[in-house]
Amino acid sequence: MIKDPFRRLKIFLAFSLPVLLTSGLFAEEQRFTARDTLAGPAAETEDARACLEGLCWKPVEFEVTVEVVSDADHHAVIRFPSAIDTGDAINDRVALIWHRPPLADPAKPLPAMIVVHESGSAMPVGKLFARRFAEKGMHSFLIHLPNYGLRRRDGSKPTGEKFLLAMRQAIADVRRARDAIAFLPGIDPQRISLQGTSLGGFVAATTAGLDHGFDHVFVMLAGGDLYGLMQSGKREAAELSKRLADAGYAGDKLRDLMWTIEPTRLASRVNPQKTWLYSAEQDAVVPMANALAFRKAAGLDDEHHLRLPGDHISTIIFLPVILDHVIKQVGIPAATP
Repeated sequence: MIKDPFRRLKIFLAFSLPVLLTSGLFAEEQRFTARDTLAGPAAETEDARACLEGLCWKPVEFEVTVEVVSDADHHAVIRFPSAIDTGDAINDRVALIWHRPPLADPAKPLPAMIVVHESGSAMPVGKLFARRFAEKGMHSFLIHLPNYGLRRRDGSKPTGEKFLLAMRQAIADVRRARDAIAFLPGIDPQRISLQGTSLGGFVAATTAGLDHGFDHVFVMLAGGDLYGLMQSGKREAAELSKRLADAGYAGDKLRDLMWTIEPTRLASRVNPQKTWLYSAEQDAVVPMANALAFRKAAGLDDEHHLRLPGDHISTIIFLPVILDHVIKQVGIPAATP
């Protein structure tokens, strides 16, 4: 019995497409059709239902393009249309940077990880995680969030309603990214996981509550109670709070804005056995109280909440420990150190 009717095509693409494109013999992008699989269980509460109505979209077919690049840092750029239309053609075309594991065999599908970066424009932490996941033996895809990287038109940052639109779009883009990569050669479509850090962690936390689209979810240096975070968080959180206040969003108006994308509203819908939260004990950007708000709402036990010494920045020294922990949960055998 043929389990995958496209297996031969996937193997051909995995071996032939990179050679053809990078040699210049065949320079066009490859185009494929994917379809949204967004379909979560019915909401248990009126509030969760209202939250989902504000974040979800009607599933449709959409085009995915794959551009193979001759770059030692990554294998290809995956592009597809955002599920949320903002009217900006550059921003509304999502970009995923594909990092393939060394010597990956397309005949033996491997797990994949979608990496959601932090707020820094250069995305250094997101890039680091994406490279290291690939080195550890899994396909990784760094998504460029709205107004970042290949989707950035200028240096301005959205505020007010535009900020809310960008966050709604980010959540939709991360979920749709799962369906965009599921057909790719060498990817096990049943083992696609999600990891996000700081800003990316908040996006990942809310996205995970849409449905059970991801195999595992890893939320780092993030949590819940976004309105409370705007009151007590330092540095990046304080900067965002000021930017929103300058745009007229403070008090109840700010509370309403943040409530639309609040992770705790959907946290009860995540799988507490396949969700992990990583927090820094001395984090002033995302205080422990915000991490605990998400942990409580998601029903995570001690084993699924790793509390690390250090602050929002210094916990990067635990990267090897975090990577090993993630790889163990996903089920990749010990690989390149």
